[in-house]
Amino acid sequence: MRLNGKSTLITGAASGFGKEIAIRFAKEGSNLILTDLNEEGLHQTRQEIESSGSRVSIDLYRNDVSDFEDVQNLIHTVFSSGSVINILVNNAGWSHSNQPLLDVDYETFRKVFEINVFSIYNFTQAIVPHWRNLGGGTMINISSTAGFRPRPGLTWYNSTKGAVNTMTKSLAVELAPDNIRVCGIAPVIGKTGLTEAFMGGPDTPESRKKFLDSIPLGRFSTPSDIASAALFLSSDEADFITGSILEVDGGRCI
Repeated sequence: MRLNGKSTLITGAASGFGKEIAIRFAKEGSNLILTDLNEEGLHQTRQEIESSGSRVSIDLYRNDVSDFEDVQNLIHTVFSSGSVINILVNNAGWSHSNQPLLDVDYETFRKVFEINVFSIYNFTQAIVPHWRNLGGGTMINISSTAGFRPRPGLTWYNSTKGAVNTMTKSLAVELAPDNIRVCGIAPVIGKTGLTEAFMGGPDTPESRKKFLDSIPLGRFSTPSDIASAALFLSSDEADFITGSILEVDGGRCI
């Protein structure tokens, strides 16, 4: 198994990409620390993993990734219990609805940045000192094609993902001497809890066509696509890869 003996913390693990990454990593032998604000969803993720026969340990924590102190307390709790975190997947994300940029109020704008951008700062501050003591670690940031090919109506969301891309590359350079790898994954739109926000309305065949027409391979991304990319970047097979942002987009960014 490709992650046997490793331990992975995944944010936003109650649904969507985060849930599928958790399921895939468990199959590959990684112990799991799963966080989300949706506690019921976290329990469902654990139940699905356990019902599949996986025997990895799974710890669940309700955590607000945008809250600096909450993140600090989470990381302290994990390491002080005797556990370690070898891999961190910053998956939790949020978006405002697809709409004219001047219609997005300040509180919504701030929330998008707090969840998508501040969260990476929060986890970096909390976990890097531990990784330095461990001799290394791997961080995977879930970004978006919106950081490379922004769509109208999602200006402030697009901006957060541009920040994630730059942060990922800069973190990779600065932390490389500590044997800490930092990579990103940029999915094209997929079926997640944010799909209708990206579309700016109901998920109808007409709405889907508008997005599908811009994807050369002609389909949305799936949670399985993103889990496969995360598995590769987290595995020893990628131990000489850092600062890369893997576009899982069916050709959208070409």
